[in-house]
Amino acid sequence: MPVTWYDSIVTKIEDASPTVRRFWLDVPAADKPAFKAGQFITIDLPIGDKRLQRWRSYSIANAPHEDAGALELCIVKAPNGLGSQYLFEEVQPGSSLRWKGPEGAFFLPDTLEKDLVLVCTGTGVAPFRSMIRDLLGSGKAHRRVHLIFGTRREADILYRQEFEDLAKSWPGFRYDVVLSQEAGWPGYRGHVHQVYLAEYAEKRDDVAFYLCGWSNMIDEAVANLLVQLGYDRSQIHYELYG
Repeated sequence: MPVTWYDSIVTKIEDASPTVRRFWLDVPAADKPAFKAGQFITIDLPIGDKRLQRWRSYSIANAPHEDAGALELCIVKAPNGLGSQYLFEEVQPGSSLRWKGPEGAFFLPDTLEKDLVLVCTGTGVAPFRSMIRDLLGSGKAHRRVHLIFGTRREADILYRQEFEDLAKSWPGFRYDVVLSQEAGWPGYRGHVHQVYLAEYAEKRDDVAFYLCGWSNMIDEAVANLLVQLGYDRSQIHYELYG
């Protein structure tokens, strides 16, 4: 089956933190492909001759039911990253980006029978934002949701106000932030692992863990959940960001 490529105009760009920007792509409603919350698109950037040099994948940060004519991406400027360097330095509102998708199997089941523990670092929060907004907007039956977000400094917290407001207004939603390089931070300091290790130390069959971030965080979390806490592999789902 041939791959469909789309050409979209960037309608808006906003700084989300000192190193992260939010990009909105215009996708006419008639052409917008259906996607599941948690999936990603792949952008073909003019930064090389070969596919592996040009293609970069980014999770969709908005929910399927909202923003009928747009896709939102949350992108970090990676050190020495040619792809993010192009997006940050060359792309402006009005620029055109070529992409394909959506793709990926990192999404929630149709029937949610377990509590959800969403563990992420940095822009790994993007697919979880899509999932959370989808649960809220779709009215899908669900149980409790615990979002655990880790980053370095307070200025790096993504979608902070949105999630803090949800924690106050949405029964069953819990939001914890862990900072590794903010000495005066009154909340958790260190890494995300301490939170789920403490909160879910007693093995339960009615919880599902979803992990998204860099490979070293994922590897450590999977080992902790499987070996240290004894959870079944079927309860652990993850998406790597490098």
